[in-house]
Amino acid sequence: MYNKPVTEGYRLLKRWDYLWTPLYRGYTDKTLYINVGSCDVREKEVPPVMKEKFIGGKGYGLRLLWDATKPDTRWNNPENEIIISSGPLGGITQYSGTGKSLVVSISPQTDSVIDSNVGGFFGPFLKFSGFDALEIQGKAESDLIVYIDGINHFVEIFEANDEVLDSHILAEKLTEMFADNESEKKNIGVVSTGSAAGHSLIGMLNFSFYDPKRKRVRLKQAGRGGIGTVFRDKKIKALVCKIPGVKGNLNNVVDLEAIKERGRRFNREIRELDDKQCQMTQVGTAHLMEIMNDHDLLPTMNYQYGSHPDSYKINSAVWKSNFTQNIPDGCWIGCNMSCSKGVDDFEIKTGPYKGSKVTVDGPEYENASGLGSNSGIFDPAYIIEANFYCDTYGICTITWGNIVSFIMECFQRGILNTERTDGFELHWGDSGKALELLHMVSEGKGFGKIAGTGTRKMKELFIRNGWGDPRLIFDIAMENKGLEYSQYLSKESLAQQGGYAMTNKGPQHDEAWLIFMDMVNNQIPTFENKAEALHYFPMFRTWFGLVGLCKLPWNDVEPESNAQSDEPAKVPEHVDNYITIYKAVTGKEFDKKRLVEDSERVYNFQRVFNLRRGYGTRIHDKQPYRAAGPVTMEEYESRADRYDKQLIEKCGYDPSGKSTEEKMKVLRKYREDQYERLLDAVYMRRGWNNNGVPTIKFLEKIGMDLPEVLEVVRQYQ
Repeated sequence: MYNKPVTEGYRLLKRWDYLWTPLYRGYTDKTLYINVGSCDVREKEVPPVMKEKFIGGKGYGLRLLWDATKPDTRWNNPENEIIISSGPLGGITQYSGTGKSLVVSISPQTDSVIDSNVGGFFGPFLKFSGFDALEIQGKAESDLIVYIDGINHFVEIFEANDEVLDSHILAEKLTEMFADNESEKKNIGVVSTGSAAGHSLIGMLNFSFYDPKRKRVRLKQAGRGGIGTVFRDKKIKALVCKIPGVKGNLNNVVDLEAIKERGRRFNREIRELDDKQCQMTQVGTAHLMEIMNDHDLLPTMNYQYGSHPDSYKINSAVWKSNFTQNIPDGCWIGCNMSCSKGVDDFEIKTGPYKGSKVTVDGPEYENASGLGSNSGIFDPAYIIEANFYCDTYGICTITWGNIVSFIMECFQRGILNTERTDGFELHWGDSGKALELLHMVSEGKGFGKIAGTGTRKMKELFIRNGWGDPRLIFDIAMENKGLEYSQYLSKESLAQQGGYAMTNKGPQHDEAWLIFMDMVNNQIPTFENKAEALHYFPMFRTWFGLVGLCKLPWNDVEPESNAQSDEPAKVPEHVDNYITIYKAVTGKEFDKKRLVEDSERVYNFQRVFNLRRGYGTRIHDKQPYRAAGPVTMEEYESRADRYDKQLIEKCGYDPSGKSTEEKMKVLRKYREDQYERLLDAVYMRRGWNNNGVPTIKFLEKIGMDLPEVLEVVRQYQ
């Protein structure tokens, strides 16, 4: 019981006591339903068919959201839900990367289903409190905090109107409030967002984790698709979960020793190989900066170019010097990859927290490239500050980096001017104005209100207002399905173009990252090879989101013998680790074939969910041409030797004496034709028709022939 009245001054709206269900083989088979509008709180049984076909994590989120909504439910309708679920492997502590949970909702940006993976404590703590998933519905009249007590087994809903909304303050305050003492802070997980989420469509969620070495609450982000905006629309300020503590076998697994053995093996690889490979324990994903620049893959100036002479100013050595070293940096207990790097005692120079010294989580690669090179800004101090404000304001950094670079290019091309932006002006490299715009979004003021709608809605507004050539605007707006692109240049990798634009939710790198296989190593030269990769890797990565795993330990450290394996890109020894661990947790028969089959069911269900909402066909897999090739003369001429050579070798076209416009036209037709051929090949491999719709025969084959699923698909046959 509490030693102090932690909620003194809060108005209690609801208390619900429950009978705790301990985990058994990774599951409780219970979900927690909360309607924040009616304060209805109840427990729901997980039907056996849901457990069998949807596994957990993202699968549970998709199933629950389907059942809760109608085909025309909008993101801000009270019946829209936010579902948080980990998965059967989530929360084990004997193997690295087992602290992930998946968040699912209808997106304000895409108007369809969005899922976002996130680390931190809340997802595993929810499981330990007795629930495989949390399902939040309704819309409150005033700001609320939802508290799940996994010690005394009750849920409380409080009215809470006075707290500062921004996450770096709120998460710290709530952790302090609900912990009886310093040692209990590690037993509390908080979900929050920030002030910008309430004024924009691009809000994200922060999941806290307590760092005992720094004695600070830190944050991981469920960034994509605007789920933080849904959170604030429901008037939720925070979710808090408290547990007695994390012990060795809370998942109540079948074979703990098998998990420990694989964990010891992987930890040895980290100790002996990480420094020679990716240096994840020193710089996290920021180790990619110079690798991407050297291969002409670093997004620069809104994906116009793939490298820049000033990129050395924000390479991994710079981040290594800024990150605190030799400190455990895992966002989940027992993860030895330690990739959640942080900058400590950073003094903020602008905005409402000017003069504050803070810990900044990151920058990761996506932040350093998106906030930095893609805007032509090579100032690490700016990137760190923008990273901090995106996090605490509750804005997705990938989304924001694309928005800023798109606006900058619109000024470059004359699409925007100060007359059209109420006096605001933003050009390449202007870090001061970029921060000013970020603060405007957090306050819902000026041009910040337009920027906060996201790239697609800005694109549509500019075209509607007649501000420039519609085709050019479409070509340079780096979004697909309403979601902004992740930070890799895909122009020279046809497979990666598919890996972005064929995704169910929009161009996020968590489905398929095939640039090196395709472009650098030429391992998948034919359409059939590419189609096979664009089947396997999205299915394999989907499985991580079903069971509660982080993908980084899979391939960011590789066994010594991996290069000699039959399929080194798949890292087969690590795949075998996951198969062993899954069997050891659940006791179920399992192999690498079953892994893909389990994912295929959920992946295809999500495709049909998109169809149910009026999306999910071939037209929605169309990509902006900037993702496929040079849109402008400057782009072509910056790589003229490369493009001229391709015209000769691939198109049978002699560029001698031809104008740049003539050459661009021929190259564009070739590349767009190649992409259409890729769509055909991938659709066939995935069991879909040439409109991108799963066939009934294929759905029957994989066991996703549920009556409600077939009812939707029949409308497209």
